[in-house]
Amino acid sequence: MLGTPLDWAKVEVAVPRPSARLPGVSMAGFRQRAPALVDIEMVAHPSVTLLFDLGEGDGVVYDAQGRHERGSVVIGLLPGDLRAGGAAGACLQIRLEPAVAAAVLGASTELSGTVAPFEEVWGRDAEQVLDTLRATRSWDERFAIAADMLGRRLAARPRVDPEVTHTWRRTLTSQGRVRVEGLADEVGWSRKRLWSRFRSQLGISPKRAARLVRFDHAAHLLAAGHAAAGVATESGYVDQSHLHREVKEFSGLTPTAVAVAPWLAIDDVAWPSRSPVPPG
Repeated sequence: MLGTPLDWAKVEVAVPRPSARLPGVSMAGFRQRAPALVDIEMVAHPSVTLLFDLGEGDGVVYDAQGRHERGSVVIGLLPGDLRAGGAAGACLQIRLEPAVAAAVLGASTELSGTVAPFEEVWGRDAEQVLDTLRATRSWDERFAIAADMLGRRLAARPRVDPEVTHTWRRTLTSQGRVRVEGLADEVGWSRKRLWSRFRSQLGISPKRAARLVRFDHAAHLLAAGHAAAGVATESGYVDQSHLHREVKEFSGLTPTAVAVAPWLAIDDVAWPSRSPVPPG
């Protein structure tokens, strides 16, 4: 893709006030202070991500495993080598925990490993949602609009099994270092049933989910400046080579590249030196 690495000193970042936040949902707004062509390497995250292109012009093109999409997109779990390039303007990012994504999007299980147009995933009122967000200039209002549309879908649609939600949360809090057999015992299911229900509802197996969460933990340690050898040990990898293989598989990058990747830019651990601007 054409463009240069994103200069975060030229990007305004906003996050919602605590009162506007929903469980299992994180949001951030980005605005490029001056028009620029950018080339961004994105890092896998244990969530399904909605990216709303709120700028003018041709917008950003997303490339995941050879598939190209322009404009507002939904990025499923495990997108692999993911890049974004083009004219960066304003963008609203929403990250949904897999259990929330399954309820909000319905088709989230089909999104694993892909990037898809928002209109195809959201349904018939997708264009109205995008028009409303683009017509609103305040990040506070955009966050409120997004929280309202997500909340209405969550209220109207069936949730995933509580056992599946528990398994996901335990995987997350254990940083991916928990055995499926132990989780099955916790929820009172057989390993086979847990594996089947988890995969059918979240679009990923429990083992793969644990690997993704462990990778995410390692990526944050790398971004915080820890050496790869120490990260491998702390994250539960056999050795540094094992870490390197996992990082390459999940992101298409080396551990060194992951440590400075802007996809982690809104994270308190990965980007502690820059505070988001207040919304408004």
